[in-house]
This record gives sequence, structure tokens and C-alpha cells, in this order.
Amino acid sequence: MIVRKVTNWLKDPEFVEDVRVYTKTLALCLSIRFLIVEPRYIPSVAMVPTFEIGDQLAVEKVTKRTRPLVSKDPYPIHRNEVVVFHPPQAFKDLVASKRDEALIKRVVAVAGDEVEVKDGILYVNGLPQSEDNIINERPRYDFPSIVVPPGQLFVLGDNRNQSLDSHVWGFLPVDTVIGRAVIKYWPPSRVGLVEAP
Repeated sequence: MIVRKVTNWLKDPEFVEDVRVYTKTLALCLSIRFLIVEPRYIPSVAMVPTFEIGDQLAVEKVTKRTRPLVSKDPYPIHRNEVVVFHPPQAFKDLVASKRDEALIKRVVAVAGDEVEVKDGILYVNGLPQSEDNIINERPRYDFPSIVVPPGQLFVLGDNRNQSLDSHVWGFLPVDTVIGRAVIKYWPPSRVGLVEAP
């Protein structure tokens, strides 16, 4: 009886057309999700005040692949952009976790940049960075001057004193970056673009 019903469905042109439409729609949605943009949520206070716990955002994945191709800029990621990435091994070792839950931080230095934190101020290439409008509070730690190696980024959470980031676990390999946070879409009261200052 079940076989007969399935056979009748497969012969029904309307059913066949529905399956074709649903399959194309699913393929399109999955392509967008895996290649262009994906949703993410904020699970911790590491990026306060830019993001609150529970904020939902769209992460675009195209720029990291196309930027080096369409411009003279060899770097797929720029300073001050907020990136979502797979945790590097140093982070997993630090928290004794095998989970690969994505993290979110702000890029403060790229390959070739010299970065330092001294007396509550971030310095990049010897210049103090004006961050009062993006960070929760000034860092209560110092970080010695270091140059970011090729293929790496230096990332910090906007809530500097409550974030496990590059000042704790080291550099972030560029190839672990999933994409850039571009739009906060939930909750409605916090909808807006994620802009790099």
C-alpha cells in the first residue's frame, strides 16, 4: 500500500514539480549560507559594547576571497574590522576544549604591524589608537611590543578586560577567519551596520 502511494506520487506531475522547486530553493539557500552570508549570535560579553549577549548578526564571507583579487590590497582583512573565526589551536589549548565554536573579535593589527598595549592604550606602529568610542574600558594590562607575522592577525575583544583574545593566546591565522560581521539584525532595537571606526 505504501509502495503504491509513493509510486502514484512519483507519477504525479504536480508532485514532481514541487520536488524540483523545493530542491532548487534548498540548493540556493545552502549556497548563500555557505558561500556568501551566514547568521551568528553573540554568546559572551567579550565584545561589549559593540555587541551584547544574544545579539544576532550577519557575517559576510565574500570579501576575504575577493579583496586581494579586485584591489592592490594584498590583505583580505583590514584593521578595525570585526571578524568571526574558528578558534586557533592556542585558544583550544588554553581553555582545554576540542569544540570549534566560532569566536568574534576586532582586528587591531595585520601582518607587518607592530602592536603594543601600554598604560591602558593600544599602539599600532607606534601610534596611539583612539578607541574610547568602541571599547568598554581601557585595558588594565600591558602587552609588549611585537610584530604581527605574515598570514596572521592580532585581534582583541572590545570588552578588553573580559576577553580571551590575542593578548592571551597569540596571533590569529588569517585562514581561520570565516568572515566579517556586517549587520546586527536582532534585537530590533539594536539593528544596524557593524562599522569599522
